[in-house]
Order: sequence, then C-alpha cells, then structure tokens
Amino acid sequence: MRRIVVAALTMLAFGGPAFAQPRAVIELFTSQGCSSCPPADRMMNRWVLDPNLIALSLPVDYWDYLGWKDTLANHGFSQRQRAYAEARGDRAVYTPQIVVDGVLHAVGSNGEEVDRAIDAAGRKVGVLSVPVSISGSSGDYEVALGGSTARGEVWVVPVEHKADVKIERGENTGRTVTYSNVVRGFRKVADYDGKAATLRLTSADVGAPGADSFVVLVQASIRGMPGAILGAAMKWP
Repeated sequence: MRRIVVAALTMLAFGGPAFAQPRAVIELFTSQGCSSCPPADRMMNRWVLDPNLIALSLPVDYWDYLGWKDTLANHGFSQRQRAYAEARGDRAVYTPQIVVDGVLHAVGSNGEEVDRAIDAAGRKVGVLSVPVSISGSSGDYEVALGGSTARGEVWVVPVEHKADVKIERGENTGRTVTYSNVVRGFRKVADYDGKAATLRLTSADVGAPGADSFVVLVQASIRGMPGAILGAAMKWP
C-alpha cells in the first residue's frame, strides 16, 4: 500500500504556480538486442534536448533470446507497450516504436512519422489538458495539478538522464549505444479527480536505482490499461 501521508492531495490556493505544458510526451520502446533500434536511440538523444518535449526511453526484454540480455530492460515496459496496443485496438508491438501521448504510435527511427503523430495526438480531446508543474529540490518536492474535466491516475517515473552501454553479443555486437532519459520504473502515487491540487513527494517517492531525475504523468486508464496522457512535467537533474 502506498503511503497516503506522502501522496495526500490538498487544494491549490488561488493564484497558484504558472504551468508550462509540453508539446508532447513520447515513449520510445527500444532494445539493445534490436538491430534497427540504434538509429531511433540516436534520434532520442536529440529529442531529449527539445524543451517542448518529454522524451522517455523504455527498454523492453522480449528480444533477449537473440543472444544479449538488455541491461536496462524492464519486463514491465514490455507489458506497458502491449497494453498500449490493446487499448488502441491495433495490437501493434514492435521496436523501435514510439507511443505519443499514450494514444498514437510511430516508427521510432522515422522522424517525419513521429512529427506527424505528435501533431495528430495533440488534436485529440483530453491530451495534455491537465496543467502540471514541479517545484522544490533535495527530496522535498511539490507537484501542482491544475483543474480540468479529465480523470486519471498520477504516476511518478524515475529517469536516468544518460546511460552508455557496450553491447557484447547479439545483433548489435561491438556497438556502444547512448540511451537518454531511461525510465527506471513507474510508481502510482494518487488518483486525479479533476480538481486543482498539490502532491508532496520525498526522495523515496521519486527515486530508483540509477535514476537522477523524474517525470510526473497524469494518465487516463482504459479498463486498467494506459490511455491518453492528460498532463506531464519533468524535474531535470
């Protein structure tokens, strides 16, 4: 059971913080054992520099049988990718795949296709409609959520800003690949009922092995599966 004392929500006072909404949240499902993934990983290294995007790498484990066990993979990311596909109804699961705002997917190495998906996702009802901001430091953080008509769940996503991996076997033998904004886990901390609120978090709530920053996502749930991302903010290292 998560700690209610940490995840307690309180109403925001009038004249709260200024919110800066990202243009999109993009999740790259990638693998060290996928020969077509390094071009997408290189593109991700550029996307993370765009202040208007929250770009996340989610290494999956279903290519591990090809001869190299992905050192950053998390089985939960493979499950998240499949859940997205089921929620969309297309059952499209592949690498490198980018999921945009939880609602559309694109080939992760095709920049033009990703840009089109970002534009299309931004026009969908509810996407990034919940203002989110993060303030504080040194393990004492305050997350402000603006009011909206949406409903969803609040997730903390610990992130490792950069990871260099030398791949010694499998389809990418001999490559050293730089992975940016590697997700280190997902942690649900609250439900969001559409009311303006604040959420207070400690280092125990936002941390994970290897993580040096974190993202807060407000995300819709579709029959227990991840849906549209309703709001997001990132706390940089």
